[in-house]
Amino acid sequence: MEITEPAPPLTFRTATDADVPELVALIESAYRGEESKQGWTTEAHLLDGQRTDAQGVAEVIAGPDSRMIAVERNGALVACCQLERRKDHAYFGMFAVRPRLQGSGLGKAVIAEAERVAAEEWAVGEMRMTVLTAREDLIAWYERRGYRRTGEKSPFPYGDERFGVPKRPDLEFETLVKKLAPAGR
Repeated sequence: MEITEPAPPLTFRTATDADVPELVALIESAYRGEESKQGWTTEAHLLDGQRTDAQGVAEVIAGPDSRMIAVERNGALVACCQLERRKDHAYFGMFAVRPRLQGSGLGKAVIAEAERVAAEEWAVGEMRMTVLTAREDLIAWYERRGYRRTGEKSPFPYGDERFGVPKRPDLEFETLVKKLAPAGR
């Protein structure tokens, strides 16, 4: 029987402007290009081009009602996510885990921390996100974490290459939601 050492603990912190280049590289690596194909969250079969850019990440960091959570292990950036407070709910986005670490439980830990922040620090009762409907595997992963499909769809921003260059004409997003337990429960 092989004995494995437990993974070093994760550190969650609020990202700063100094993190922007590394965050952009992480997000790109999880969704686009050859490196993304090492993990299961790749969108390389659906989209070419960029997933985000420095301006988009910097706007999240600077936003008064948003936070970019940087996740480190042994001082190295291994994951991130965006949270944005929107009245009675939080929006979850820019979620990325290093491709070679996907499937290790790291994503579950990140989303749990994001839900904790939204419920305890922001006192909102719901988390929302949008996911490409073509990503059935990713939607199923979120459903296993308690998110539900709403049927609310929005179009992919065709023609705006800041979000990628589509490889097919039928891309759209669906909103997923999860009720969050109030702080103290």
